[in-house]
Amino acid sequence: MKLWRGILVLVSVAMLAAFGWHWVAEDPGYVLLRLRGWRVETTVVAAVLLLLLAWIVLAVLWRFLRWPFGAFSRRHRRISQQRMSDGLIALIEGRHGDAERDLNGAARLDSLRGPALLAAAEAASRRGEHVRALEALDQASQAAPQAARVLRARMLRGDGKPADALALLVPEADKGTLTPGGWRELALAALASGDPRRAREALEPLRKSAVLGTRGYAALEVQVLTANLNAATDGATLNALWSQLPKAQRRVPAIIDAYARRAAGFGLVLPAMDELESALRREWSPLLIETYGALGRDDLEARLRRAEGWLDAHPNDAILLLTLGRMCVRLKLWGQAQRSLERSLALAPAAAAWEALGDTFAGRGETALALLCYRNALAFGRGEAIVPLPPGNPAGQPDTRPVAIEERNQHGVPRLRE
Repeated sequence: MKLWRGILVLVSVAMLAAFGWHWVAEDPGYVLLRLRGWRVETTVVAAVLLLLLAWIVLAVLWRFLRWPFGAFSRRHRRISQQRMSDGLIALIEGRHGDAERDLNGAARLDSLRGPALLAAAEAASRRGEHVRALEALDQASQAAPQAARVLRARMLRGDGKPADALALLVPEADKGTLTPGGWRELALAALASGDPRRAREALEPLRKSAVLGTRGYAALEVQVLTANLNAATDGATLNALWSQLPKAQRRVPAIIDAYARRAAGFGLVLPAMDELESALRREWSPLLIETYGALGRDDLEARLRRAEGWLDAHPNDAILLLTLGRMCVRLKLWGQAQRSLERSLALAPAAAAWEALGDTFAGRGETALALLCYRNALAFGRGEAIVPLPPGNPAGQPDTRPVAIEERNQHGVPRLRE
């Protein structure tokens, strides 16, 4: 296609040239110049060509005249670019003193002044030279005001002054002119200063910009919404906030967990359990099953039976076994609690399982075994060696063999578990 287009253009140019030559040949025109006794006669075509030639000659002469003066500016530009490169490499390598020196030298070139001063401020901040960093930001704000504002806010937040960082970013946020990096700093500064409502306002601009990526945005979203739910002062406020959240956010396990725990804290155990059970029916989550067994004492026996039903589909889930053991401890079903907890420890050792097993032995009056379990819970948390239970404990050796489960896809074809 490009070849035919080129041929068409060449044919068109040739036709225009032929027509133009024929048109000029019929009447080439006449030009007469008289100046102080000089007299020049020529055609219009020749006059145009002479003017073009004179313009080319003057342009070449002008470039030759400018070359000695431009050599200094070209050398300055080349040296500044090299300093910029060396400074950025030194900043990444951790040579912050060298980086600050090279970047300040690169800032002498106007086209590099903004980014060089920003990087120099970053280098000074990493060295702990906060005064010099702020001075560099003051100069950088003239060339790159928005970037300098975001970097200043990050430095203030890193220095333990999140309220100052938030106050710096709020005016631009209210105008809607904050950059994506500024929205992120606003959210983090608001969380650190105890203003989760302001942090929540930054989520929508960040979602639209997509600068954090899927994982980064999801992590920040969980952090912000969890803080908002925990900041609710009563059950009505909590439920109002929960109902305002989009459906996608109300299906994130960590956010559901935060709502359920906060609702149970206000005595709203049944709504919390409804959300947990609905979420577990949609998608299995070890985080939610642990919360399901930890909240409240209302209807504990019915919840235990429901959790035992889930064991048929998830027999090798250590968190589910831990939840069953905890619920049995609260119901004083010591034998069943011990079997569940020992199997949970065999599948995935955890300090919480050792602690719950210690509660089981303590409830049965076996103080020595309870103390051993509590000691193991502390040792596991510290990364120390675990002392196994004596072989003669009442429950005997637990069955630690994984249970094979057949899974099928939507077409009914068997598949391996992930």
